[in-house]
Amino acid sequence: MKLIIQIPCFNESISLPLTLRALPKEIKGIKKIETLIIDDGSTDGTSSVAQKHGVNHIFRFDANRGLGQAFDFGIRKAVELGADIVVNTDADNQYQADDIENLIRPIIESKSEIVIGCRPIKNHPEFSPLKKSLQFLGSWIMRKLSGTNIPDAASGFRAFSKHACLRLNIHSKFSHCMETLIQAGAAGITISWVPVNINPKQRESRLFKSISDYIWNSGKTILGVSLHYNPTRLFAFSSLIFLIPSLLLGLRFLYLVYFIPFDSSRSYIPSLILLSILGGTGILFIALALIGEFFKVQRRFNEQVLYEIKKLNIKDRKD
Repeated sequence: MKLIIQIPCFNESISLPLTLRALPKEIKGIKKIETLIIDDGSTDGTSSVAQKHGVNHIFRFDANRGLGQAFDFGIRKAVELGADIVVNTDADNQYQADDIENLIRPIIESKSEIVIGCRPIKNHPEFSPLKKSLQFLGSWIMRKLSGTNIPDAASGFRAFSKHACLRLNIHSKFSHCMETLIQAGAAGITISWVPVNINPKQRESRLFKSISDYIWNSGKTILGVSLHYNPTRLFAFSSLIFLIPSLLLGLRFLYLVYFIPFDSSRSYIPSLILLSILGGTGILFIALALIGEFFKVQRRFNEQVLYEIKKLNIKDRKD
């Protein structure tokens, strides 16, 4: 089996050498280990540093495309280069490289196709109480949306089988973490997790500037991915927000008409107008849910076609 460890990088010339030195040179069950760097438009010579430290494969973008796109490019190239397993890790040496063996073990033993390395969020020494709370909340939301049991949805320390890599199609520029979970859950890809250790922080995150920035970008990503993969659930839930108040207003109207003495000064028109607006909006969301289900079927068909095309491309390269 061939393992490729990919590292998306953006201006990581200082921390990258430490990360590369820590990577394992051999793992039981793995015949070959290679490294792959995706330089996401760095301006500090990251690619040159990677070359000096013996990285096997280096790909450089002319401009910064975002972590999500760098990750997607990396897993596609890794599979093209013959990887049976792809491990994604961060260039800032956040995750302890010794855990890579535990991370890929479920894939080697054919027990899982994606494995997430979950950090000790509750006891994380560098997370504030607010950040811990947001991490727990975000992971809970992702478990509900993806149908998985991953306790650390934001962890970028992950292992993928070749089959899982071929199945994934990342659209987000912000991050791949949430999108891969929802895609895996929707596609029925087996996913599990293992506990991992962390190293002391080398620098502040470059993925987001502040907590509010992270919440905003994560929220946009979750909404966008949900529209792609769970439109029926999203629109059906949204319809209830309008249909339930509409129903309550209808029951209130019937109660006032049939059980309360007639009062000529009372006007029911505003309530009926509001009932109509809420009810009409709820019905509109139900219609969107049905349309979303149609597009969901089409998306699954297109993804299957894309999966087969990727397999054929890999076969042609081998031949």
